[in-house]
Amino acid sequence: MKREQFGLYRDYGLYIGGQWRQSQSLATREVLDPSTEEVAGLIPCADEADLDAALESARQGFATWRAVSPWQRAAVLRQAAALIRERAEAIAVLMTGETGKPLAESRGETQAAADQFEWYSEETKRIYGQTIEARSTDVRMQVRYEPVGVVAAFSAWNFPALLPARKIAAALGAGCSVIVKPASEAPGSCMALVQACHDAGLPPGALNLVTGDSSLISRHLVASPVVRKVSLTGSTDVGRAILRLAADGIKKVSMELGGHAPVLVFDDADPVWAARTLARAKFRNCGQVCISPSRFFVHERIYAPFCEAFAEVAKSLVIGPGGEAASEIGPLANARGLRHAQALVDDALTSGARLLAGGRQPAARERGYFFEPTVLAGVPPHARIMSDEPFVPVAPIVPFSNFDAAIVAANSVPFGLAGYVFSNSLKTSTLAAEALECGMVGINEMLLACAEAPFGGVKESGMGREGGALGVRDYLEPKYIRTKLV
Repeated sequence: MKREQFGLYRDYGLYIGGQWRQSQSLATREVLDPSTEEVAGLIPCADEADLDAALESARQGFATWRAVSPWQRAAVLRQAAALIRERAEAIAVLMTGETGKPLAESRGETQAAADQFEWYSEETKRIYGQTIEARSTDVRMQVRYEPVGVVAAFSAWNFPALLPARKIAAALGAGCSVIVKPASEAPGSCMALVQACHDAGLPPGALNLVTGDSSLISRHLVASPVVRKVSLTGSTDVGRAILRLAADGIKKVSMELGGHAPVLVFDDADPVWAARTLARAKFRNCGQVCISPSRFFVHERIYAPFCEAFAEVAKSLVIGPGGEAASEIGPLANARGLRHAQALVDDALTSGARLLAGGRQPAARERGYFFEPTVLAGVPPHARIMSDEPFVPVAPIVPFSNFDAAIVAANSVPFGLAGYVFSNSLKTSTLAAEALECGMVGINEMLLACAEAPFGGVKESGMGREGGALGVRDYLEPKYIRTKLV
């Protein structure tokens, strides 16, 4: 098969041992452009021989990379960040081609991915150990942190550059080697990151990339004794499956899973400003954001103006392919998401909710997985959208009358990734933030994710943290050393 037949991915493939290559079986799979439902390109389907080659490459790469000094590792990561920024426009175009998201969002995500490499280029020099004062003067006690080993990293499709960047940069910063498996719906952005690391001077084997059947790849990699750490960004159901696989080998695991973020808008907040701020955040990336605000609890005294302003924003957003300059809302990633969106809306309306905006596929778009930004009012608690993770551009808004009732409703789901509070009262916002059962809270603020802050959740939203000073810790093991002076 000629390289040009691979479309968006003609320069890439599997990355093993410092080289791009095709699967040994030459098997491929199609990647669709969700804006057109047409084939955007072909990617290799790794077979077991390919996965064994990646494991051996990572095993050797770990021995090499862990011996590189922190300052040298930092230089490689810093250069990778610089290359990603130099190539940001090309990466953004590739990302939009495979995800359909607006080009402005792709550009922003590419820069955020570069931030991860820059941040961990500094953190790798700040992996500090500990000296413990012993009980006797002839004993020395210390704790040092060592890289955990080979990491199997599984990423999702909604942020195809940022999500793998969090894993790759932190793991490499810690001195680990990595086998990354990007989402099959959008692998090209991660491939571009790998190329940047290659060009930055990362030694062969320190970073490997495989694509293909997710079930086969996860089973094979997680079962291997070579892999000592598993990192996943994905759904809660996938997280459960990976945890079961990891349990057999007692693997170190970190997971960023599903979310269903509550928003509490109290009566002292500006309802119009809050609604406009939240609506823009809700419909970003067509609602396909794990920390997207997705359950809106608004005090009854400001409920009406909030709903009106929210619906106005939803109706004003321009729907279209990400490559079109006017587009503000791109498509959902796949037909499955489209069906899910319609099912949630239909269920809510049948349950008694009122439709304020959207609610269907746009009539002007005959092709592509587009869905109108949708606003629902008066959604009853038993409607599916109040408990099922939506991951679609549908916003359910319900009123509340008092603080305690709002907190109970917000904490009523098994997810605990992010939550949001809108209030002008320091007391109210502080108490609400402390009462929410989630790993991250934004107060009058929606931009939670940044390289310097820890990202992760509680309950069924996962374990461990990515980003910030804590992010590198999940790729390290503490070793306690006690020395008797003789």
